[in-house]
Amino acid sequence: MYKVIIVDDEAVVRGGLKNTIRWEEHGFELVGDYANGRDAWHAIEREQPDLVISDISMPYMDGLELAGLITASYPEVKVIILTGYDEFEYAQQALRLKVSDFLLKPITAMEIRTLLNKVRAEMDEEMKIREDLSMLQSQLRQSMPLLRERLLERLVTLGVGKPEIEVRFGYFDIPKLTPPYLVLVADIDDFGDRERLESVHDEEFLRFAAFNVFEEITALKKALSFRTREERMAAVITGVPPEINIYEHAYELAEELRRQIEKYLKLTVTVGVGRSVSSADQLPLSYKSALSALDYRFLLGKNRVLGILDMEGAPASTTIPTPDWDRKLATVVKTGSAADAQELIKQIVDELKRLRLPIESCYLQLQKLTLSLMNTVQELGIQEKGLANQQQSWMIDIYGFKTLDELEQWLQTIVSSLITAISANRSHYTNTQMVRATEYIEANYADEQISLQDLCRHVLMSTSYFSLVFKQYTGETFVEYLTRVRVEKAKVLLSTTSLKLYEIAEKVGYADPNYFSLLFKKHAGRTPREYRDTQSGG
Repeated sequence: MYKVIIVDDEAVVRGGLKNTIRWEEHGFELVGDYANGRDAWHAIEREQPDLVISDISMPYMDGLELAGLITASYPEVKVIILTGYDEFEYAQQALRLKVSDFLLKPITAMEIRTLLNKVRAEMDEEMKIREDLSMLQSQLRQSMPLLRERLLERLVTLGVGKPEIEVRFGYFDIPKLTPPYLVLVADIDDFGDRERLESVHDEEFLRFAAFNVFEEITALKKALSFRTREERMAAVITGVPPEINIYEHAYELAEELRRQIEKYLKLTVTVGVGRSVSSADQLPLSYKSALSALDYRFLLGKNRVLGILDMEGAPASTTIPTPDWDRKLATVVKTGSAADAQELIKQIVDELKRLRLPIESCYLQLQKLTLSLMNTVQELGIQEKGLANQQQSWMIDIYGFKTLDELEQWLQTIVSSLITAISANRSHYTNTQMVRATEYIEANYADEQISLQDLCRHVLMSTSYFSLVFKQYTGETFVEYLTRVRVEKAKVLLSTTSLKLYEIAEKVGYADPNYFSLLFKKHAGRTPREYRDTQSGG
């Protein structure tokens, strides 16, 4: 029901309109009638009517002045002017004031009823438009988080042009991107026993809770976070100051994400850290390398931070996309799983047979697989001479086979040799880094402040991956290895010098001589003084 007031200095007119019109039948409630514009204006401010029916000629404030105030302050209120003056200039002024209608006195009840029905129809339509607009705005507000996620996902998967970045980022209130850039991707490993005990809704709740933790931590580091369609959590690291190494920054963030999600939700996640890039349009390269790093979970296990530099060394000069079979084969080859690679090749060949493709189409599919393998060799920087000579003829060799079975055997042989070369290359790279690590410990064991973080920064590895390979390489943890080196150095000083025990403790990295003595006895089986006496024959 719409509210209406009548304004006319003639009591007869007001009474006639009040008593002859059944306002409710036309959708209106009459909330007052007034003899002049001044009183009517106070009532409008108080009652907030939807429609005002006013005469022009009135004392204190005429109808046109009243219409001007209404238009300025309450533009949604409709105004109908009644007048006894049939003059064009009044009609012109009324139109300028956006008056809804202009009727000449005397007026009939039928004219008023017809006009009220017309105005109500207009008001109903306007109300519907406002409601529709309000609903659309509400839906847009609800969709904003998802739309923001899709924009960020498109930024890292397909790339977004600079003009679009400026417009869209401003719309979603996303901070400006500044170089360098790096993408990391986290994936929940599993839900443990809860996978069997809880519903799909519970799993979705845990994913939501995990992303909340992810989002809070990345926000503290000024990173942009979002979820992908594959239920992974991703973050774009941007604007790291030049004095901070972006990889070190990313590893610290990834380790914090992994620890906090495990601490609060009892879930484990694996985080893949991609390559750093210098421009926003290269973000798809960083994202793809982060996914590649994440693929190594298959080889190294869950609940880890896996950096692409840890796994594949320096960045390649070019990257060739390998979708579907191409990417799957490249992944299993990189992880060094010969059995999985052989099984995948068999599945591919079986699928080609099932599809009954023409031989040229089969050649095309196998060329794509071969290009994927050649790209893998390039990405990983494999320098094995025999392999390099072989791959030069791979694309031509395909056409020398007449059956898919022959091509399968040939592909199995290539993949086997490639996995062997990758394994050797990775072992060499890892061993080189471990040699650098042990040399660093030998050179800095006397520094009381030496830490695992210092060592990982020196060899540019994440702490998770470094701890894994260092234990494999030395048979000891970092602390165990450092302690053994310090004890051995102390033995030499005890045997060859007359330094006091506290001086020797300080020279091997221990400010507290009592703590040094306890550690020495634990590892050498006797106290430093007993060891010196034994060495001197005393």
